[in-house]
Amino acid sequence: MMTRTPGKGKQKARPRQALRRPVTRLLTRPREAHTLCAAKRAHRGPQARGTRLMDLGIVTYNIAKDWDLDTLLDRCEALGYTGVELRTGHAHGVEAGLSAQARAEVRAKFDARPVALVGLGTTFEFHSPDPEERARHVQGTKDYVRLARDLGASGVKVRPNAFPADVPRETTIKRIGACLREAGAFGADHGVQIRLEVHGPETCHPPHIRAMLDAADHPNVVACWNSNRNEPDENGSIRAHFDLLRGRIGLVHINELWREDYPWAELFALLRESGYDGYCLAEIPGSADPEGVLRCYRVLFRALGGM
Repeated sequence: MMTRTPGKGKQKARPRQALRRPVTRLLTRPREAHTLCAAKRAHRGPQARGTRLMDLGIVTYNIAKDWDLDTLLDRCEALGYTGVELRTGHAHGVEAGLSAQARAEVRAKFDARPVALVGLGTTFEFHSPDPEERARHVQGTKDYVRLARDLGASGVKVRPNAFPADVPRETTIKRIGACLREAGAFGADHGVQIRLEVHGPETCHPPHIRAMLDAADHPNVVACWNSNRNEPDENGSIRAHFDLLRGRIGLVHINELWREDYPWAELFALLRESGYDGYCLAEIPGSADPEGVLRCYRVLFRALGGM
């Protein structure tokens, strides 16, 4: 490959290795740089709206579902991912049944690393017409709130998952709201946020999520933006749906940044504009080369304006 300088003749051929160096430097930043990234929130000065920084982390679903906790922390630290949401049922083994000693050991492992335990990802859901079933899911949420408190995690993720047949939607939304309110109040007593994932075949529609948050009517209940395919409008913009939840987003899940049917750059711009400076967590499929995927993913996140 030849390069030219304006106004001059031919220059010497530039070795391909030299052309790769800028990308290589992005993919292999020193560990010290990642450590600084993890600590930056404590040292940030005031920033203008629209220029705020966000942190990149992962959801163990599904890219890291088979990693034990030590492997997870090793890889997050080495690859520059500064936070993690632990999805229940995965190989990390961090579940509500842990003893007090085991909880202390897990917390110590996170405290020793530049990787934050952002939250616990549960599958508790509150749409069932059966009040006993809803009560079981509320109790399960409370159990994970206690676990999050003991581990130093800031939140527990729950989800809506369906509008049951033969039940008016308004009734289901009120039921979900009542459960969220109870969980939110309990979480507030323990310093743990309740995050409602924008989830479910029909329930993921942002106007429905807004209605559930309004029904909950509790400041400790927030939305977990989920980057779903139904969010862009006919012009490809997510602004209208984002504005429904603006100021009420406590966490962000992002997925395949290589998808061209989702306006990633607009999402990151809207998050900064809204004052969000929390975590964007990669929720992506498993891979035969997970570390390679995560290296490239971090570069995409930066290129699209996430950091």
